[in-house]
Amino acid sequence: MKITKAYFTVPVADMDRALSFYRDVLGLSVGFTSPDWSELSWRDATVALHGGGGSEARESWLGFYVEDLDGALAEIEDAGGRRGEERTEGGVRLMSVIDTEGNSLTVGQQPAWGP
Repeated sequence: MKITKAYFTVPVADMDRALSFYRDVLGLSVGFTSPDWSELSWRDATVALHGGGGSEARESWLGFYVEDLDGALAEIEDAGGRRGEERTEGGVRLMSVIDTEGNSLTVGQQPAWGP
């Protein structure tokens, strides 16, 4: 077997709203869009938005490191996202957030040891 792409799928209820959040707030690049499936990327990572998601919060393992966590959280809230629980793991400040589609993701302060 030869894998040609790996991606993380996020269920969304409103594709346009989700695209705006992941593109404009998180800064991902849009590669392909349709009402049911859209793909965005950051470096070599692909995030696929899948239409048909409900309105309840869902846990995901999608996470992003940012240079300025407090600034990122303000942008997330301005775009309709919500803060969740804050925690520190391995000396890294992390915040669970809920995106505009009800998906839980993690945003963390870029650690000194990270890329």
